[in-house]
Amino acid sequence: MTISHHPPEDLLADFAAGRLEEAHHLVVGVHVAECAGCARFVRAMEQLAGLALEEVAPAPVASDAFEHVLARIDDAPKPRAAPPSTETFGMVRDVPPVLRNYRVGKPRRVAPGLSMRPIELSGAGRARAFLLRSAPGTRMLEHTHTGTELTLVLEGSFSHEGGRFGPGDFDYGDDEVDHRPIVGDEGPCLCLVAMTGDLRMNSLLGRLIGPFVRL
Repeated sequence: MTISHHPPEDLLADFAAGRLEEAHHLVVGVHVAECAGCARFVRAMEQLAGLALEEVAPAPVASDAFEHVLARIDDAPKPRAAPPSTETFGMVRDVPPVLRNYRVGKPRRVAPGLSMRPIELSGAGRARAFLLRSAPGTRMLEHTHTGTELTLVLEGSFSHEGGRFGPGDFDYGDDEVDHRPIVGDEGPCLCLVAMTGDLRMNSLLGRLIGPFVRL
């Protein structure tokens, strides 16, 4: 697998520091698991953080602090015992391990040639995560975003002004980006997406149908 598009370094640094909310952490984490270069960068950030911690003066803690931590772990919600099968993820045969612990909803058609399946998160954070499946040759209307959109290609490909995006490639969109993705003809495209806000269509036709496109 050749990966050509990567998350920006500030996003990778936030991932290493645990500052991303769950949906964003999920998408970046799947990319890092597949990309040796980004994995090295994250490890370097973690090592720097560890060195910084070594220079911090220790803070006093209560004598029963360890027992309190164990009690909180015991009281924390337990993960669901039955992860979804690979069939839950549509056409993906080799589901990235990090995704196997998540449940996904039923497919929902959002536009011609376009369907999505929501991914069930813990409920914390503003961003939502979902799998987006596009039919070969699908051409989306030109749009921007009212928030942020992190997209990771799992299978297939799409292209826009920023280039071609294939398996493992990461695409970042926000309110400063206008693009019109076109899915490759070689087969369906399946993406893992984390999004805040909504799509904002640029054309008159897009504004007319925009209320019916809900991701």
